[in-house]
Amino acid sequence: MAAVTTISNFATFHSQFLPSPTNPHHFSLSPKNFTLTIVTRTNITATPSLRLTASRLTRSRLASAAYGGEPPAGGGGDGGSGGNDNDDSDGSGDGDEDRDRNKAEALAAMAEAGRSSESLPKDLAAAIKAGRVPGLIVKRFFELEKSAVFRWLLGFDGFKERLLADDLFLTKVGIECGVGIFTKTAAELERRRENFTKELDFVFADVVMAIIADFMLVWLPAPTVSLRPPLAVSAGRIAKFFYGCPDNAFQVALSGTSYSLLQRIGAIVRNGAKLFAVGTGASLVGTGVTNALINARKALDKSFAGEAEDVPILSTSVAYGVYMAVSSNLRYQVLAGVIEQRLLEPLLHQHKLILSAICFAVRTGNTFLGSLMWVDYARWIGIQKIRE
Repeated sequence: MAAVTTISNFATFHSQFLPSPTNPHHFSLSPKNFTLTIVTRTNITATPSLRLTASRLTRSRLASAAYGGEPPAGGGGDGGSGGNDNDDSDGSGDGDEDRDRNKAEALAAMAEAGRSSESLPKDLAAAIKAGRVPGLIVKRFFELEKSAVFRWLLGFDGFKERLLADDLFLTKVGIECGVGIFTKTAAELERRRENFTKELDFVFADVVMAIIADFMLVWLPAPTVSLRPPLAVSAGRIAKFFYGCPDNAFQVALSGTSYSLLQRIGAIVRNGAKLFAVGTGASLVGTGVTNALINARKALDKSFAGEAEDVPILSTSVAYGVYMAVSSNLRYQVLAGVIEQRLLEPLLHQHKLILSAICFAVRTGNTFLGSLMWVDYARWIGIQKIRE
């Protein structure tokens, strides 16, 4: 159906549509009455461009409310990202729409909570402006802030990025570090059996290394929400590549962000290099302490001098670094990115207690398995020998 509206008898007025005959740079309408006919049609389906325009208008109004009546600087008229953000979006139109939607959701969450950008951490506020975080992440930040402990941890960049991606991250750290000592010791007993007391120096070294490494095994492969500032334009190609890699090779990409297969492989390589350094350093500490205890016991117990020998520090440390870079790295990447984030979290998102209990069981089993594998690996490469 079409509707016709006629408006007539307009008075004389000036505008910027028709040039004046006497002055081509002066625009006016002739002082004549005219009739304006407007034809409208109902039941028109909006095109994608119209829907996008409406979305941007909504976002603009939300931005005005969240930023004190003025739109955020750098937002532009179309709500774009304001240049190269050095992130992982594919640069397509769909990516731009995702960013527009993220920004609208985030600003709506801020408006609902009565918060402004000045009350947020600078990196989070910048990510909201760029459309890199959806409203769910902003709401999670507000929820975490209600706890004094979480509010304190959100002040540290590394914790903030991990807690926003997984609100059970701190629970998982507690699981690893809390049960690590017992599971490592149980695994050592299972593998060494009757030689457990004879090889107590090896056991102690392994447990000390495990305590130091457990925290990093949760920290490095944990999924994160990237709030990092853009890289400098002068950064090299390798730095730019690893900057775009996720922290977990299997983590779910947020709306407006995507990771290529090569970037996901890069996450494994980068975390492997870090875990090699962590494992080597932890082993240097562990074997150093063990050798000190062995020498102290030799001085007190002459009969023990013939039974025990110093643990090879350098070879053990390098071997443990390789083990963490390969075995531990892959196991924890799969555990955090596939089993927990992709399988357990979607099923048990509304049942945090059950989810925590299952994560406890899975991580305990993974820690025990890793201890068994380390003993076999250490014996296989010859840095720990079976004592008769």
